[in-house]
Amino acid sequence: MNAAEKPGLALGLAKSIATVSISGSLPAKLEAASAAGFDGVEIFENDLLTFDGTPADVRRIAADLGLAITMFQPFRDFEGMPGTLRTRTFERMQRKFDVMAELGTDLLLVCSNVSPQSLSERGRIVDDFRELGDLAAARGLRVGYEALAWGRHVHDHRDAWDIVHRANHPNIGLILDSFHSLARNVPTDSIRDIDPAKLFIVQIADAPRLDMDHLYWSRHFRNMPGQGDLPITDYVRALLAIGYKGPLSLEIFNDRFRAGSASGIALDGYRSLKLVEDEALARLKRPAAMKPRVGVTGVEFIEFAATEEEAGPLGAMLSAMGFEPVGRHVTKAVTRWRQGGINIVLNCETEGFAHSHSIVHGASVCALALRVTDVPAALDRARELHIPRFAQAVGPGEKDIPSVRGVGGSLVYFIEDGTQEQVWRNDFVPLEQFSMDWKTASAATAAAPLRSGLSQAADAAPAPEEREGCAPVPGAGLTRIDHIAQAMGYEEFLSWLLYYFALFDVTKTPQLEIADPLGIVHSQAIENEDRSFRVTLNGSAAAQTLTSRFLNHYLGAGVQHVALATDDIFATAKALRERGLERLPIPRNYYDDIEARFALDPELVERLAAHDILYDRSEDCEFFQLYSRAFAKRFFFEFVERRGYDAYGAANAAVRLAAQSRFNTDTVY
Repeated sequence: MNAAEKPGLALGLAKSIATVSISGSLPAKLEAASAAGFDGVEIFENDLLTFDGTPADVRRIAADLGLAITMFQPFRDFEGMPGTLRTRTFERMQRKFDVMAELGTDLLLVCSNVSPQSLSERGRIVDDFRELGDLAAARGLRVGYEALAWGRHVHDHRDAWDIVHRANHPNIGLILDSFHSLARNVPTDSIRDIDPAKLFIVQIADAPRLDMDHLYWSRHFRNMPGQGDLPITDYVRALLAIGYKGPLSLEIFNDRFRAGSASGIALDGYRSLKLVEDEALARLKRPAAMKPRVGVTGVEFIEFAATEEEAGPLGAMLSAMGFEPVGRHVTKAVTRWRQGGINIVLNCETEGFAHSHSIVHGASVCALALRVTDVPAALDRARELHIPRFAQAVGPGEKDIPSVRGVGGSLVYFIEDGTQEQVWRNDFVPLEQFSMDWKTASAATAAAPLRSGLSQAADAAPAPEEREGCAPVPGAGLTRIDHIAQAMGYEEFLSWLLYYFALFDVTKTPQLEIADPLGIVHSQAIENEDRSFRVTLNGSAAAQTLTSRFLNHYLGAGVQHVALATDDIFATAKALRERGLERLPIPRNYYDDIEARFALDPELVERLAAHDILYDRSEDCEFFQLYSRAFAKRFFFEFVERRGYDAYGAANAAVRLAAQSRFNTDTVY
């Protein structure tokens, strides 16, 4: 089946992927592409050469999987060759045409010549393509010409288009590759000069902005649209504007992807093309296939799963942070803890999703509940992006909160903005004046209120006035969730970045490299417009960084820490100390440095040092950070005050990571 015969290809922008983009054997790549939802594949020559079968076998496998073979590629060093080299090039071309006939594809990619023996004379190159067009026409085939960013004589798609236009042959057309165009900063509006009927296929690839050789950049750092820094949406918008209706085909060279799973990379590729097509259509004010990216207005709650044994220590940590239990679920062993605008749900059920999560990972975050502007639209977009929906049994009268799978198999709940109080009123019973000494209660006692009401624990715990030390401080001044930090494998990093960027209406911050004492951690944040929803993603290829050790201890990707905001970091630090929260100690050398670096008042420096508070400043904006010790080597909490500051204190990350490496022991309450 050739490209023209594939039914989906006649409907507009079909989705294709080059086999070089996916890891594994050729049959595994084809299966992954089909499962992800692609309409077709480009067969990369090296994949065919290493396949233990014939081109006809590849054609049959693809057809059985419902895939068109959109193109065979690449053919290198064709145009402008002198003398006998030109003769041999045409002989080689005939053999490739034979392979194409067996594969069942009618399109061949010829990339611009890089041979030092090639000649630059434009008329000669045009003649070569005109002759090639006659050969292709005799076989019922087409040839597309692509300008490589490192081509010897042709490295700009405007020159490639000039050659195709001058050849003026129906079987010779242009192939665009977004990387080659954008890496060379070729103006996107130049696409307006191209006849869409002569544009045979468009290859799409994003990439981070790097200052390096174009060939090395292309061969190692390409990624999916939405994962890099190139203006891919504008590029696709320009294609749609001229009336292009052929396939969008991914061609990705990336060292991370070569180590990843074929199915995961293919799914990312499919999502990325859905994303970029819809965003481009929106910019042209045309109807899109998917609902708009999901608007998030905030995090309604963070859900922790815990076994009965760990419920007590975790409850003690929350209490030390100033949280109070304010509600219990009407039928389940679930408690709502609150402080300011922050809700934390502690789930100690002995069956169901949360229980399974706690058995595998220990006490940890199992779900995030997001307030969104349109729940049905959010679910629809998730479905279109092939993000799995999750459902479990709901008791009589309980509110069903829809959810999808998130990082590491966790859940993301969607709550319609404005209806969140209905969840608490419907499913939770308020706890009036309940107080419990989580420091002294046993784990079994701590879990008791979750199973059978709070009376047992209240009876077991001493009254507040009977506790040792000073009177309890009401709360710790925490007001809202500032951000959530998730750790993941280095090879997963770009996948989860794309997950958030494709599903939610967020922007990306630049990717940073943070120095851990034992390696480099890659970090990048996604944020909504008003910063009420922020997630930082962290991954490391080094085996012994704190991020990697978290993955090994936690058994997978997940939430490594939660940052909570305060309007007065010093009052919060004092309250946390009085309530017994163990802080992460920061060395004195750090404070001597920031005093000199920022010309800080010595009195302020002493106050910072007394509470182990980290400090950063950007122009007139200030940032204060305080960290708890880790809970069971799994997660920790950060407390921040922002004074006009929008970043995440990256300058302090190395100091924090070094301190955590020194004090990598469990916190006990």
